[in-house]
Amino acid sequence: MNTKFLLPLAFIFSVLTINTSFSQSNQKQKPLKHVVYNDNVDAPLTANELKQITEVYGEHAEEDILSRPQRLKDVKNILRNRVEIIMISDKDLSSFTNLSSVALFNHYNKALNRDTSYSASTFNPLKYQFNFYSREGSKTYRFDNSPYLVIIKSQNPQ
Repeated sequence: MNTKFLLPLAFIFSVLTINTSFSQSNQKQKPLKHVVYNDNVDAPLTANELKQITEVYGEHAEEDILSRPQRLKDVKNILRNRVEIIMISDKDLSSFTNLSSVALFNHYNKALNRDTSYSASTFNPLKYQFNFYSREGSKTYRFDNSPYLVIIKSQNPQ
């Protein structure tokens, strides 16, 4: 066979092989389900929620969260429905990831401080780089050396 025909034929074969392998790898991941919000995300922000957003986003809170309806809805959903704190005092909790190992989300506010113990009045889950939009299920963290667990509920339950 003539080499001037082999080169284009090899190129076409290569493109088809690569395209097929990419197509097959993309089919392994399930498409995300449509997020269904609880009715409570339609209510206005509470003073505490506004304080939490402002603590993390500082002067960027208005531009990045408050003036973007969908982003605000997502943040309200996190604060109202997707973070749960529970106390378990009679079991060994050492297998859970410690909160101290989760990085602070201090991109906007370099002065953010890590919580050293749990307090319902001051804990702000937005301060941490939790993977709120993971395709995996819920994730549980432990306030270091305490009986308190932080559960980040999946936005896309399996």
